[in-house]
Amino acid sequence: MKLKLKVIAAIVLLVGTACASEDDTTAISNPPSETAIYFPPLAPLEAWETKTLAELQWQESQLQPLLDFLTEKDSKGFIILHNGKIVVEHYMNGHTAAIPWYWASAGKTLTSTVTGIAQDEGLITINHKVSDYLGAGWTSMPSEKENLILCKNLLNMTSGIDDALGDEVSAENLQYVADAGTRWAYHNVYVKLQDVVAQASNQTWESYFNTKLRDRLGMDGTWFNLGANRVYASSTRSMARFGLLISANGNWDGTPIVSESFLEQATNTSQNINQAYGYLWWLNGKSTFHLPQSQLEFQGTLIPNAPEDMYCALGKNDQKIYILPSQKLVVVRMGNTADDESFALSDFDDVLWGKINALVN
Repeated sequence: MKLKLKVIAAIVLLVGTACASEDDTTAISNPPSETAIYFPPLAPLEAWETKTLAELQWQESQLQPLLDFLTEKDSKGFIILHNGKIVVEHYMNGHTAAIPWYWASAGKTLTSTVTGIAQDEGLITINHKVSDYLGAGWTSMPSEKENLILCKNLLNMTSGIDDALGDEVSAENLQYVADAGTRWAYHNVYVKLQDVVAQASNQTWESYFNTKLRDRLGMDGTWFNLGANRVYASSTRSMARFGLLISANGNWDGTPIVSESFLEQATNTSQNINQAYGYLWWLNGKSTFHLPQSQLEFQGTLIPNAPEDMYCALGKNDQKIYILPSQKLVVVRMGNTADDESFALSDFDDVLWGKINALVN
């Protein structure tokens, strides 16, 4: 479903204008032997070095078919980083680098990362009960069942809360269906981690997030409410900045932002039910996976055409952050839904990766 124009307008007012250039990226020559990760300066957003396709020996003839496919599939912003530098940056279908767009559930990874920061600072422990921070009665479960739910269960979607009741996270709507840790179900209850961090830090979620993550990376963006969901919106470059942080193991230009040990847990299988799920990150290359709104186990990998070591942030209407450690790549796609069907029932990701492979190989 496409966002209504009035919602987009509200996002633009909230976020403000990003400073990046509205044109497609032009290349700056860089040494082909470069090994260190490049980090763009915190400001301005347009100050970001690039690499050419020729320097990387990529297949230049395959770039236009990729961009044509993205345009046809109602994309808005698309970026490929190699070792931190921009190789491809393109805006389409009326979008520009200055217009913010919503992350949808790809923004769950922001909550995961800030939860890790709060643990690094000693404010929380993910192996502690959620009720240690929010108090008793944050669900409508019996107390002995509520007390089984650890912060880790919110990170890996094994809270045991009934996902059939919808996204609303008032106590009345958070009801028992299974013991925590025994059932994987994709549910909006993860957002309670934002309340945990706010309570433990004695700040609002937005204030802690901005201070500890957004501003330290030079990102733009803001949180806003969309129905029962709390959603982030930013420029495409800001989404790429976040992807770069994660690909650099939580370090930004020599400054630790979130511990590598937390990210190691976050980007690997986090429970024994859904192999393809970490701490709000999706994992490629596993032998089986589960999908939202389903208790079925599917054989094979999430995105067969993508490298097996890839992990990703995935959001409604095909918001994407793909991270490929073996190839030093971060790939970002923002836009409207590419297909009418949901992730894994649609072939958008797999076809897209076929076209990316043709470009980079």
